[in-house]
Amino acid sequence: MPLLLDLIKTMAVFVVVAYLYSKSPWFKPLTTDRLRPQDKIYLYLFFSAISIMGTYLGLPVQDALANTRAIGPVLAGIMGGPLLGTAVGFTGGLHRYSFGGFTAFSCGLSTMTEGFIGGLVHLYLVRKHHEDQVFRPVITLVTTMVAEMVQMLIILATERPFTDAVALVQVIAFPMIATSACGAALFMSIIRDQRNMYDRAAAAFSTRAFTIAERTLGLLAKGLDSETTPELARIIQEDTGVAAVAITDREKVLAFVGEGSDHHQIGHPISSQLTWTAIEENRVVFADGVNRIYTCSLDRACPLNSVLVVPLTVDNDVIGTIKLYESRNKRFLNMNRSLGKGIAGLLSSQLMLSRYEKQKNLLVMAELKLVQAQVNPHFLFNALNTIISILRTDPERARDLLIHVSNFFRMNLKRTNGIATLREELAQVESYVTIEKARFEDRLTVNMDFDEDLMDLRIPTFTLQPIVENAIKHGISNMLEPGVVNIHVYRADDTACIAIEDNAGKLCEKPDGDGLGMQIVDKRIKYLMGSSFGTSVECVPDVMTRVTIRLPLNGFVNDSSTHS
Repeated sequence: MPLLLDLIKTMAVFVVVAYLYSKSPWFKPLTTDRLRPQDKIYLYLFFSAISIMGTYLGLPVQDALANTRAIGPVLAGIMGGPLLGTAVGFTGGLHRYSFGGFTAFSCGLSTMTEGFIGGLVHLYLVRKHHEDQVFRPVITLVTTMVAEMVQMLIILATERPFTDAVALVQVIAFPMIATSACGAALFMSIIRDQRNMYDRAAAAFSTRAFTIAERTLGLLAKGLDSETTPELARIIQEDTGVAAVAITDREKVLAFVGEGSDHHQIGHPISSQLTWTAIEENRVVFADGVNRIYTCSLDRACPLNSVLVVPLTVDNDVIGTIKLYESRNKRFLNMNRSLGKGIAGLLSSQLMLSRYEKQKNLLVMAELKLVQAQVNPHFLFNALNTIISILRTDPERARDLLIHVSNFFRMNLKRTNGIATLREELAQVESYVTIEKARFEDRLTVNMDFDEDLMDLRIPTFTLQPIVENAIKHGISNMLEPGVVNIHVYRADDTACIAIEDNAGKLCEKPDGDGLGMQIVDKRIKYLMGSSFGTSVECVPDVMTRVTIRLPLNGFVNDSSTHS
């Protein structure tokens, strides 16, 4: 029992050392997933010192030493693999051998073996893709217990006389196994907790950077071009703290900021094979500067030696890349690696949204052209026939009708941005109705009743004319008795309403193909002004058809899409 208590005191020293180590700059290598060769050298020196200190703090027992020397090589092996564990074990074992004593050889051999056992555990976890388990204290506890048991077996197998070896093991086995295992587990627990703190700090940093990135998403509203990308690259570089940031399309560099900007020029063709791989295979390419080194193809003196290349995709098509670089004297942090992927994902989503909005706007404008194409040929043909028939009997009236035709088509040609005021729409309808009334003579009456305060309301072009045309073409023209069309513009709470009503009631069961103009009007209003607005139809067969157009009083929801 006294030996156990003394070894617990020794173990406490290692716990203090572990805490101090976790707060030092030398701890940073353990915050990454992969250790560089120089990192393993630092860990070799540190854990060798731990092993040697364990020997110095050992307690004499029957011409031997009871100690916690195994903590150093076992931890080194679990964290760094068989080579590092064996190297630390060899150094600690050689130092123990130099002390001499009854168990000098067996303790020297067992210390190296213990480091190798820790390395085998590391190798097993890595091959099973359980790297996250390397820093679990319970695994360290069990591994150290097994390693110390192996040490006791080595003492029994190599030291003579055998009876003395048995007597020694009976005294030191339990205290050394218990204190070394618990000490190593506590040591690993401190390291794990410090790693978690780094991860939490990284998460907080990433959240902040994502927020900043989200604020810059509007830069890509125009797409990926040379105007928006320099500012975007500057923001990413400032908020990640990496040495440099580049943005490319599929062929050339669109932006580059940071170290190396003297030879990484905007507009130059892509020269890096890593970038071509990311584009062609649509995958993230990472050269960490250790296992895979980035070599600049433009300048051998380039200070950059690690890079993360993340493809920017829209509908699974790579349209460019974002590249984050680090310099030779700085490690590429895992937090920046995750951050780069996250920013690229956000920007890819914004680019997809931007493309979708552009395509949707193009579709709306194409449908507008379709409405114009429908109106112009039919209307012109009918109007000219009407004017020809009137020309011989009433030249003045024919002249007046030609003026209305001219006004109608002039207004059509002026509407290139898809937006008009309600006053302009009613003026176009008035010209249209004047010409149609000449065709139908006394069989058509059109009444207009409108709120003067709504005349400057901005609405999509060709909102009224297709509805009025439907009322006349598919309603009034099929009647034997006189037809009446009433156009009523009024306000209902925060909504502007335009009701177009005829007394035909012929649109209750439209044949296939009819009402295309009305469908396009409804779709354009919903796109530009929101889904709660648009057209609705009420119909009583052979009595009445009323089309009500609901518009917001406060303007467009998608106002940026109204200009083309």
